[in-house]
Amino acid sequence: MKKSHLKKMTVIAVICTWITLGISGAGVAADTIKLGVAGALSGDLASYGLPILKAAKLVVNDVNAKGGILGKKVEIISEDDMCKPEIATNTATKLVSEGVTVVLGHVCSGATKPALDIYKDAHIIAMSASATSPDLTQSGKYPNFFRTIASDDAQAKLEVNFALDTLKLKKIAVLHDKGDYGKGLAEYAKGFIEKSGKGEVVFFEGVTPGAVDYSAVVNKIKRSGAQAIIFGGYHPEASKIVTQMRKDGMKTVFISDDGVKDDTFIKVAGKYAEGVYATGPKDTSSNPMDKAVREEYKKVYGEDVGVFSINGYAAAQALLNAIQKAGSTNYDAIIKALRTDYVETPLGKIKFDDRGDAVGVGFSMYEVKNGKYVELK
Repeated sequence: MKKSHLKKMTVIAVICTWITLGISGAGVAADTIKLGVAGALSGDLASYGLPILKAAKLVVNDVNAKGGILGKKVEIISEDDMCKPEIATNTATKLVSEGVTVVLGHVCSGATKPALDIYKDAHIIAMSASATSPDLTQSGKYPNFFRTIASDDAQAKLEVNFALDTLKLKKIAVLHDKGDYGKGLAEYAKGFIEKSGKGEVVFFEGVTPGAVDYSAVVNKIKRSGAQAIIFGGYHPEASKIVTQMRKDGMKTVFISDDGVKDDTFIKVAGKYAEGVYATGPKDTSSNPMDKAVREEYKKVYGEDVGVFSINGYAAAQALLNAIQKAGSTNYDAIIKALRTDYVETPLGKIKFDDRGDAVGVGFSMYEVKNGKYVELK
């Protein structure tokens, strides 16, 4: 069978499945309201996805204990994409075929983009707790996308201002992992530095994810005379780069993003993690609801919340609240509710702007001190 014919048959089969399941009504005929949860549930980045899934389960358990939504129980349907774009399309297709009403996910920006086209065609709303690529909301391509975390341009701006204004450093090396998330953030950081008139980008390069050794790029940074590195990417690469730098005697300041602001980075880098800076969601632990969620999470799972657990909890709340406020599972009605009705969450009282970004949500700078990330005031 020719590939073109096979592709056409696959598309027809998927459309027929959507029609059979009543997807155009977004779960109206279902006995339960299905909340899809998609993201990295295995692999190197599972430390991001699993805590979001666990947080969503807490929300669903609470909602169901109070009678559910629109008189129906809420059911979670989870799918693993390992934060890989090539897997995310299959993940999204599976969730659509399962008849989900809305999706909490995906986790990584690179995996979120291809999935959103599938959800858009099926009239399904997706909300991420962690995908920060500005293009997801600023391009206008994805009217079905929302998020409970700020975008990378805000994150990169904070990192650059911290390096130039707070630390008073001038020579900056900018690294990234070549992915949508890491490269996008690095390019924003490079642009902000160049426009600032206060600093200089002395080195800009992408590294290959999963490499065993990064000594070549570490040596280049050393020769560049960089006083600080701004890295866009995730903790597996960051931990290796920082470890090699410190073993090589380099004291160059390392500044990164919420892809590195994870306890797994500290566990892998060990003593070399000390003094590393990373941006991450603002600490909302003084919020009474945040405190309650952290306590419940610890009680149920026997562990502390993950870096995106609170954002995931808020996203699950926002999605289910919007369905309740809409009075139906209609796509347009849910979108209207998300943009007009505030919902109380651990992040505070939030709603979403016309682009899909949560109003009032932002980043803070953290530093590893005595084996823990501490928010800098």
